Amino acid sequence: MEVQFYKPSSEILKQYMEGFYFIDKKAISEVIKYWTFPNNYCIAAVYQHTDLILEENKIVVAASRQNNIASSLVSRYVRPIEIIQHAVTDEITIYFKPLGLNQFVDDLPEMFKADIVSFNPFADYQEKMAEIFNTPGRDAQIRKLEDYWLSKLKYNDFSLAEQLIADVQSDLKINDIAAKHKISRQYLNRIFIQHIGKSPSEFRKIHRFRNAISEKQKSGNLTQLSYLAQFYDQSHFIRDFRGFTHFTPSDFFGKVDTGKENVWFVF
Repeated sequence: MEVQFYKPSSEILKQYMEGFYFIDKKAISEVIKYWTFPNNYCIAAVYQHTDLILEENKIVVAASRQNNIASSLVSRYVRPIEIIQHAVTDEITIYFKPLGLNQFVDDLPEMFKADIVSFNPFADYQEKMAEIFNTPGRDAQIRKLEDYWLSKLKYNDFSLAEQLIADVQSDLKINDIAAKHKISRQYLNRIFIQHIGKSPSEFRKIHRFRNAISEKQKSGNLTQLSYLAQFYDQSHFIRDFRGFTHFTPSDFFGKVDTGKENVWFVF
């Protein structure tokens, strides 16, 4: 399944969205099963003519005869999520950067309580998504999608959370980050859970894992890669990869095309 990933054309949206992709029902000739691996984005997917089944670490997208809109939000997950995509479906999926979705939606702490939840953030959401699905031409769909999300922008101030994220992405110890900002470690953890849906430690581990994927093209071997991605040692490198992917690093990079925007394992 080839999927084209689009970056936002709006400079404003680029601050909050990494990008989005579309899947048309005509692009899928058979049932597809794949794993998507943990990252620090909030991933909002919306489907047309679909019965959506949400389970622990699994999303089943089945055909529906109803003219309906179904949507999911994936946020706090530290294991692969299995996607089972059936033949008749239309999909738009948006990747929001950390704190990105917070600029549009207010009740995220409730949504962050589970790895996968149903997502219907606005009163006109389903109506507008149906309108976008039924708009002819990809460029026109993208314009409408971007215009819709721009209309929901709130410009909330998350300056402290942004500074904390930057420090957690660095090599500073969690206790030192709390001391730097004159807050307790418990309060630091509460900020992350409320605004990101993950603890600082979970966020850092996933950041390190994703950094290893992006650095893979620069490293000559896995030992060098573990150093570039700031793993403590090889055992730490292998342990985290097993947890996030169910594979060792060598198996993962042998089975998954990490050169694509969407790093999936199709089986």
